[in-house]
Amino acid sequence: MKKLTLAERAAALCNALPRIYPDAHCELIFSSPLELLIATILSAQCTDVQVNKVTPSLFKKYRTARDYADADPAAFEHDLRAIGLYRNKAKNIRACCRLLVEHHDGKVPATMDALVQLPGVGRKTANVVLGNAYGINVGVVVDTHVARLSARLGLTRHLDPKKIEPVLMKLVPQKDWTLFSHWLIFHGRRRCKAVTPDCLHCELAGLCPSYLKFMKLLAKKVPSS
Repeated sequence: MKKLTLAERAAALCNALPRIYPDAHCELIFSSPLELLIATILSAQCTDVQVNKVTPSLFKKYRTARDYADADPAAFEHDLRAIGLYRNKAKNIRACCRLLVEHHDGKVPATMDALVQLPGVGRKTANVVLGNAYGINVGVVVDTHVARLSARLGLTRHLDPKKIEPVLMKLVPQKDWTLFSHWLIFHGRRRCKAVTPDCLHCELAGLCPSYLKFMKLLAKKVPSS
């Protein structure tokens, strides 16, 4: 395997990943910035699959920020009961939507500064909303998949998402920031899983400095004939 600089590896990944995952996208189901904001808040420490099971009925019942803000607390918690940490998330969503009504005319703002002022909204959630609802590349979403693959692909040694994001922002063209997260998330869910990465069939084997390490581990586990 040719030794690549960080810039060369990042460029090669940005060339390869869209060919491998041309349909990569946000897997939370939404039809408006408000729906994406709610879904992303719900997705903290919860799978997109589970969130997508809850949101169809939720989005039919609560259509505006005021609907959430005025929701009965007990009833709203009951609507979210299938979601992990639902009590805290219900509280944050109602408080978030109150601020949307009071300060943003019920609309989801399209700036990082305004979004991170909302209860339950950190930089990662804001990046999801800006990149996927508004097409604005302000940063790179670093979830568990992106953090894991960034390390395995040799892009960073950092483990803290707050430190990983600026590294990726320097290596990846800004136009690809939102998609880069989706590419890595798709690869992480479909090929490079946390416990059992499928290195044998990996499309990125030639670009991955972890490939040989995992293949050696695999060889040790397989008894010789």
